[in-house]
Amino acid sequence: MELTGKLAVVTGGTSGIGEAIAQRLAADGMRVVICGRDPKRVAEAVERITSRGFDALGHGCDVRSEEEIRAFGDWVRDTAGDPDVLVNNAGLGYLASFLDVTVEQIDETFAVNVRGTMLMTREFLPGMLARESGHIVNISSISGKNGFAGGTAYSASKHAVMGFAGSLMLEVRKSNVRVVTVCPGSVETPFFDKAGMEISNAERILKPDDVAETVVAALKLPDRALVSELHIRPTNP
Repeated sequence: MELTGKLAVVTGGTSGIGEAIAQRLAADGMRVVICGRDPKRVAEAVERITSRGFDALGHGCDVRSEEEIRAFGDWVRDTAGDPDVLVNNAGLGYLASFLDVTVEQIDETFAVNVRGTMLMTREFLPGMLARESGHIVNISSISGKNGFAGGTAYSASKHAVMGFAGSLMLEVRKSNVRVVTVCPGSVETPFFDKAGMEISNAERILKPDDVAETVVAALKLPDRALVSELHIRPTNP
C-alpha cells in the first residue's frame, strides 16, 4: 500500500511502541491520529510529531470504555475521515506470580488488551469493509504464542488477541481488509516499569523503532499480499 496521504489511527500513541509507530507512519507521509487515556500526554505526543513537520492529531480515549471509543470514532470521522489503517497498540501488563496478581489486575489487563482491541476494531472496521480496503494492525507479543513464568494474565490476554486476530483475518480478507498481527519480544519501553519488572539487558533488547519499522514493512506490501503474523525478537538478548 502507498502510505502517503492515507489516514492511520494509533491507540496508546503517547509513548513507547505506539508513539514510535505514529512517528514512523507520519514520516512516511501518513496523516496520523493518536489516542491515549491522558489528554495532556496525548497533546504532548502530538506536539512531538508535528514539531518534525508531520501531520498529526490526537484525542483522549480510554479503550476500556465503549462510550469513549464511540465518541473517539465519531471525532476521528468528523475531523479527519475514515482511517485506512488502525493500529491496536494500547496495552498493559502486571507481571507477578499468578497468586499475587489481583482479580482487579486481571480484569484490567483483559479490558485493555483484549476488549479494547476488539471494540476499537468494531468502531472502524465497517468503514473499511464499505470501501473494501484497509489494514488492521494488532500489536500482540511473543508471549501471545508462548507463556512465561510471572506472565499468566498478560500472556493469556495476548493469546486472546492472537485468537481474535486470526479469526478476524479469515472473515475480512475477502473484502480486501488485511489483518496483521505483530508479536515483539522484549522491547525497551516504559512497559516494564509499569509492570513492576526490571530489565538487566536494555542495551540488547528491541527498541520501539524496530517494531515501528516492522509495521511499516507489512503495510507497504503490494495489495495482493498479506502477512498475517510477524514475530520480531532481539537477535542476541
